[in-house]
Amino acid sequence: MPHTSHETDVLIIGSGAAGLTAALNLADRFKVTVLAKGGLNEGSTAWAQGGIAAVLEEGDTFESHIEDTMIAGAGLNDRATVEFVVERAPAAIARLEELGVPFATEGNALHLTREGGHSHRRIVHVADATGWAVQEALQRAATDHPNITLVPDMVAIDLATGKHEERYSGAGHVWGVYAVNRATGRVELYTARATILATGGAGRTYLFSTAPRGATGDGIAMAWRAGCRVSNMEMMQFHPTCLYNLDVKNFLITEAVRGEGGHLLIPDTGYRFMPDFDDRLELAPRDVVARAIDHEIKRLGLDYVHLDISHKGEAFIREHFPNIYEKLLGLGIDMTKDPIPVVPAQHYTCGGIVIDLDGRTDLPGLYAAGECSESGLHGANRLASNSLLECFVFGEACAAHITEHWDELPAPPPIRPWDESRVSDSDEEVVIKQNWTEIRRFMWNYVGIVRTTKRLERAQHRIRLLTEEVNDYYGHFRVTPDLIELRNLLQTAELIVRSALARHESRGLHYTLDYPEMLAEARDTVLVP
Repeated sequence: MPHTSHETDVLIIGSGAAGLTAALNLADRFKVTVLAKGGLNEGSTAWAQGGIAAVLEEGDTFESHIEDTMIAGAGLNDRATVEFVVERAPAAIARLEELGVPFATEGNALHLTREGGHSHRRIVHVADATGWAVQEALQRAATDHPNITLVPDMVAIDLATGKHEERYSGAGHVWGVYAVNRATGRVELYTARATILATGGAGRTYLFSTAPRGATGDGIAMAWRAGCRVSNMEMMQFHPTCLYNLDVKNFLITEAVRGEGGHLLIPDTGYRFMPDFDDRLELAPRDVVARAIDHEIKRLGLDYVHLDISHKGEAFIREHFPNIYEKLLGLGIDMTKDPIPVVPAQHYTCGGIVIDLDGRTDLPGLYAAGECSESGLHGANRLASNSLLECFVFGEACAAHITEHWDELPAPPPIRPWDESRVSDSDEEVVIKQNWTEIRRFMWNYVGIVRTTKRLERAQHRIRLLTEEVNDYYGHFRVTPDLIELRNLLQTAELIVRSALARHESRGLHYTLDYPEMLAEARDTVLVP
């Protein structure tokens, strides 16, 4: 087979908010190629129901948004990063309006909603489907730009670095990526002067997750294998309210249902339990609400709890939550009359690849933005609606740094083609499915909302055994998208467990029965390859 290789100025892996923002900010000067693992709109951005946080209300201040972010993050945030992002939020919203995102308005101003942990109304939104509208606008602009090439169905395997140069180099420079073309099953090489990872989170490491099917920690695992540090991987956010329905894959019931007055109740008795846990009731930060629900489910042996907003009346509910109302109605639940069965689910990866304020990683030529990165914005728990915001601010920061330093970025040297000479096609897809299910189940049971050292060690033991199996499999068979994802899931799970074992305290999202107290000093868990 002839080897297929493509060269571009800047390569972006991921076609969500972070990747497309970076692409649009680079494309007036450079040729940009954007690789998507599946369809262009299949990432997390399109699923973001909530909105984007920004200081826009009379009387609200940057200082207040910064404080709310630091409090939610349990002091683990980097204050300079939080200031950097919060101060750039209003401008990011304005640019999205220019791109045609139809944000909800009231009179001649944007309609702002409030979510848990925020001291003001500061969430701009498009009803309850903000992410979809943002994705559409960004994708439309990218499709229309002559300098942007969008390539769907390319599954990245590994970064091409100095070790893959025809003249081997140990410098760790990143020159692009090897990726499997889903249509042909062949590995192609994409090279560029700069590469941006915008690959999203690692939610599919868990059994219950609101993340899309492709959120398998690919960027984090690839960056780690190439030599980047990762940080705070134990900080996995669980969304308190995911629809409990075994036929429907992971439907999220937005935080705004609680923000607008929904109550959490014990199913049989209708008892409202949040007053037993926190003065802020249903509007306490996500980690508190998720632990309270987890506590009641385990204590009473329930499958789910109820979220009830029916007391607000039909007109109010249908106006505020049109998509959720329709979706639930199709499943036989009328949220204007009935409570909604909910369970917590993995929702957001707060940790990731260590980056600076320019989006630079530890490796020359490699940048990262969005959920795959750890910039210091979220600390030990992400504040609601700061996630899309991070994508816009860091997508732009990566683009700005690449543009300013273009002359210092060397052109890629000759890179060796992918070697497939010693592998055969696998006849054992069942191995992949079995291992995938096993990882997600033990991660949910042992590395979930409430942890213990013993549970974490059990998970670590399982990961060691599976890693041997997968590495052996990887060495003998031709790579497939499923095998690549399994390898990345396992690598990510290992990083999560290793980080969790290293943190001897309970802080934010990391809650362990063996170390229930919070230490006086907040320190990042940084893993070095």
